[in-house]
Parts: sequence; structure tokens; C-alpha cells
Amino acid sequence: MTSTLIKLLASSALLALAACGESSASWDREVGSEVDKGQFGNATMNNTLIQTGQISYTVALAERFNAEVPDTINFEFNSAELSEDAKAILKKQADFIRQFPEVRFRVFGHTDLVGSAGYNQRLGLRRAQAAVAYLSTLGVSRSRLEAVVSRGKTQPIVQTNEPEMRNRRTVTEVSGFVESHPLVLNGKYAAIIWREYVDSATRAPVAAATVAGVEG
Repeated sequence: MTSTLIKLLASSALLALAACGESSASWDREVGSEVDKGQFGNATMNNTLIQTGQISYTVALAERFNAEVPDTINFEFNSAELSEDAKAILKKQADFIRQFPEVRFRVFGHTDLVGSAGYNQRLGLRRAQAAVAYLSTLGVSRSRLEAVVSRGKTQPIVQTNEPEMRNRRTVTEVSGFVESHPLVLNGKYAAIIWREYVDSATRAPVAAATVAGVEG
């Protein structure tokens, strides 16, 4: 019995040594250097979002936003100025955003592949800031635009080193819910998602003139 126990202990020791040999851990680094790789707390956060329904409902609202409103505007080469077409799209976004005061949005700035990474990072940020500034003039609170983020030239739509307008863009996305809003506190996410959206910006000017008693 003693001989068998010794053999088992010896086998366990060999297995442990083998496992250590296969480990990717490095013994010449500072203690704790690999403890947190930026993901600490993600599991708890993910569980909380699932239990409160925010993940699935955020996805549902994002899909609705993308289906009903253009989420992308484009820019001229080396420019952060909004064109008339871009302003028209941002007005549609603002109409949608204003009617869902419980929801937060994020604007991402992008560039094409021409130029240095550092310059494009700053240009992408200026483009995102321009979109946010214009949305704020249309009655959208900056506090609801959760963040202005630049992705520079890291996520092109078209992989080319030549100037490409489709890469020069900002994209507006649903990012979550306003936690302090009463409806969110009550967990009524479905009521938010499926609320009727009225596209007031598309009403014909003639109708307004008729109401005012003015001939067209």
C-alpha cells in the first residue's frame, strides 16, 4: 500500500512539472504584471447587463436605428467640414435620437489610408466632434452622446492606399441606456425599443402652409 502511494505521489509530481514546463507564464517579469490585461471586471459587467436586459435590448435598438436611419456620413479628403448631404443625414439621426431620451449614442470617426496614423487619428476625432457638435444644435444633449471616438485609418471599408470617400466617415451607433431614466430603472426596455418613431422631419411643407391658411 505504501509503495502504491509513493508511486502515485511521484506521478503527480511529474505531471505538475510537465504542466509548468508547458505554461506560457514567464518567471522573469514583475509580480502581478499579468494579473490585469484590461479585462478585470468584464464578467461581472456582462452578467449585470444580461440580467437587466441591456445587452439584448441594446442590440435590438441598434438594429432598429440602423434600419430606420442612415448611420454614416462622409467627408471630403483631409476635411472635417460637414457637407449638405451629411447635415441632412445628421438631421434624420437627431430626429430619431430626440424621440428616445433613454438611449445613449456614440459617434466614431474614420479616415482613409492616406497619411500617418497619428494625423489620421486626430482627423477622425475632428470629424466625430463635428458630427456631435451639429447634432447638439438639433436638440440632442451632449450628455446623451456618450463618447466621441476616433478609429483613424484602422477600420477601412475599402482596402486601398488611395483616397477613398467611403472610408472618410463617421458612424453613429447605439451604445446603451441612460441609467438614471425612470423607465430604465423600471426595466421597461421593451417599451423603449418598440416605441413609435415619428419621422417629423419628412412632413411636407405644403401641409404646414395649408394649416396656416396660406395658399401653395
